[in-house]
Amino acid sequence: MTTPWGEVELTRFPEDPRDRLRAWDASDAYLLRHLDEEKVPLTGTVVVLGDRWGALATALAEHRPLQITDSFLGQEATRANLARAGVEPGAVRLLTTRDAPPERVDVLLVRVPKSLALLEDQLLRLAPAVHADTVVVGTGMVKEIHTSTLQLFERILGPTRTSLARQKARLIFCTPDPALERPVNPWPYSYALPEGVGAVSGRTVVNHAGVFCADRLDIGTRFLLRHLPGPGAGRVVDLGCGNGVVGTAVALADPAAEVLFVDESFQAVASAEATYKANGVPGHAEFRVGDGLAGVAPGSVDLVLNNPPFHSHQATTDATAWRMFTGALRALRPGGELWVIGNRHLGYHVKLRRLFGNSELVASDPKFVVLKAVKKG
Repeated sequence: MTTPWGEVELTRFPEDPRDRLRAWDASDAYLLRHLDEEKVPLTGTVVVLGDRWGALATALAEHRPLQITDSFLGQEATRANLARAGVEPGAVRLLTTRDAPPERVDVLLVRVPKSLALLEDQLLRLAPAVHADTVVVGTGMVKEIHTSTLQLFERILGPTRTSLARQKARLIFCTPDPALERPVNPWPYSYALPEGVGAVSGRTVVNHAGVFCADRLDIGTRFLLRHLPGPGAGRVVDLGCGNGVVGTAVALADPAAEVLFVDESFQAVASAEATYKANGVPGHAEFRVGDGLAGVAPGSVDLVLNNPPFHSHQATTDATAWRMFTGALRALRPGGELWVIGNRHLGYHVKLRRLFGNSELVASDPKFVVLKAVKKG
């Protein structure tokens, strides 16, 4: 990426030379050009919120910014990109959305996230540190910035306007108003699950901002909950756990199960742990933020339950599902099973047969299929 401060070489994480998706887009470049052209003083505490793959933090490393992200993969990409650029360790401070925010923010740069709820939560968490002289600039592609996005900035921080579009990207300018009466942060959000979904029927689910389908049980998970395998699996992984409702259902139905909840979202894993604890589940559970099953010992798992995403931000891709399936094959013991819920049109049975040599249809309806693949000895 060409920036006013020179060229930076950027990759996503995990790095894959076959990946055609870039680690930056026009909105990153637009924001950096604006900072240079308008001679924005990057002094004091510079906070970069929602930097997807570290493009902004890497380009602005000489100003020692603080990055806040919900993505483990994004944070690892940032580390790799900073190292590739020769940035000294510690020059950029890396925080997650679950960490305590800084006490003062002098420059706030926001890469608008896909989730409006996550933006709301993070702006509310940062608002007490923003003062009248704080420079606030947001950025995103035109299709990502809506009237509701601007209203959120205005309701939480102060008067807000947008720039003209360039290369299908747009900037957001916000003038902080310290006297503004801000709303109470509504996150996390809890609700009771419906009946007819197995062991978690009527149970409490807890959702931190940004978790998929935070205000209701999504129909894919609902379908999977009705068709989970019976007790006796042993060590179970809720892979891409989201709010943890699937793993919690397993633990409720089988107190002897050892459940590992894994997601690359810090918000998701916090939600899964909160859901598990809210229901007083007996047995043993572990909660881990990471890149799928990386770090899980080969042959150490009996059952993997997975509802893989088929989007990476705005891009449609099967790369994440493929990594999840490959990781499951490595982590499962011989005879262990991978159960997958997915939309019919995604054709996951083809990938499972290619990897495992088998794929069995467990259940289906007009929209979804539940598939099972067994690791051969």
